[in-house]
Amino acid sequence: MFKPIIAACAILSMAGCATITRGSNDTLVVNSTPTGAQVKMSDGQTCNNTPCSFKVPRKSELNVLVTKEGCKHQQIRVTNRVAPGGSAAMAGNVFVGGIIGAGVDASSGAMLDLVPNPVEVTLDCR
Repeated sequence: MFKPIIAACAILSMAGCATITRGSNDTLVVNSTPTGAQVKMSDGQTCNNTPCSFKVPRKSELNVLVTKEGCKHQQIRVTNRVAPGGSAAMAGNVFVGGIIGAGVDASSGAMLDLVPNPVEVTLDCR
């Protein structure tokens, strides 16, 4: 009777709740007005026609450069912050006694959200 409960507790303490429920990657969306701009990110990813979506680690901090011919380019800094759902998952790790899981969530970035997301850019075009 107690063996399944012990096994479940052991499994929960070995994996981070946020890592399981949210994952360590997020989708970063870049929109521009006007559309059809090019995007270059400091991690090397590019897109030739906004709107664009990129898969990036939640713990990323990067620069997003948005350009379009005839328009002033804009550079936006994307960072991260602890998400409401991420902090709840971390609290769940601590409550259940999953110190290892809390460490997994902290190191994977699963408890973080990218900000701003979506990136909204209005280009100054002539």
